[in-house]
Amino acid sequence: MGAGRRWGVRCAVAAAAAGLALGLAGCDRGGDTDLGLALSTLNNPFFVGIKEGAQAEADARGLHVNITDAQNDPTQQINQMETFTSQDVRAAIINPVDSDAAVPAVGVANRANVPVISIDRGVNGGKVGSTIASDNVAGGRLAAKTLAESLGGKGKVAFLEGQPGTSAARERGQGFEEGVRKYPGIQVVARQPADFDRTKGMDVMANMLQAHRDIGGVFAANDEMALGASKALGARSGKDVKVVAFDGTPDGVTAVRRGTLTATVAQQPKLLGKKAVDWALKAARGEKLPASVKVPVVLVTSDNAASFDG
Repeated sequence: MGAGRRWGVRCAVAAAAAGLALGLAGCDRGGDTDLGLALSTLNNPFFVGIKEGAQAEADARGLHVNITDAQNDPTQQINQMETFTSQDVRAAIINPVDSDAAVPAVGVANRANVPVISIDRGVNGGKVGSTIASDNVAGGRLAAKTLAESLGGKGKVAFLEGQPGTSAARERGQGFEEGVRKYPGIQVVARQPADFDRTKGMDVMANMLQAHRDIGGVFAANDEMALGASKALGARSGKDVKVVAFDGTPDGVTAVRRGTLTATVAQQPKLLGKKAVDWALKAARGEKLPASVKVPVVLVTSDNAASFDG
């Protein structure tokens, strides 16, 4: 019997012995390590926010959560999931490095009967109870609308894509493409992945500018790439060249406030982390979960950047 089922049995027995209906709090106490959270990287403020939200929720419930950093290495996530199962966790939460490459990591937990929740990015296989993520498609559409309107509905734009193989990159791209189609005067003249990385964002933007000096707008699928692109653009960023980002990290919001970014479609990473812990506990209790849980995004512009707290 796996960890999740063993915990469910322990809770059921305890409830029966007490003659009480089992509430949420009754199952929030357990062994040394209650949950595992495998993050793709902590070298990105967004995922640090997820970590902080998950840790705060676990602390509030009196739970211990083992939080790991895969450093963008899918193999490390497999090893980390093996560690979680050896610790007899109630449930595991995974933020995949790659939606395909995460399938073996999920398989480790599946074979041990440990329930799995994915966060921010989906997994393209294995048994995952639910995927908790921002509404990336809607966010991509909002980014397209914001960029197009900032350009008066016409102009040449560049698109810095996220890390190939991740559902977040795919969904944000889908939403952006859908949104841009509503503005026939907007031409996407360059697009290239920059892997959600600031340095790569700067390099990709610099290369794009060599070929397309008349770019008037940029959509970067996360704040880190946008900040890199902003550095490549120099004094033009946010002024002659409108730059719309995605994430709402502290650095991104600061750049919006200073005017070097035009806007950022803000996620709520701490809320994502909190919800992941909540839904992992539901999965551990054997509750039926929806396949996906969408967390709304918020547009941050110069009008609300000063008051936005993520």
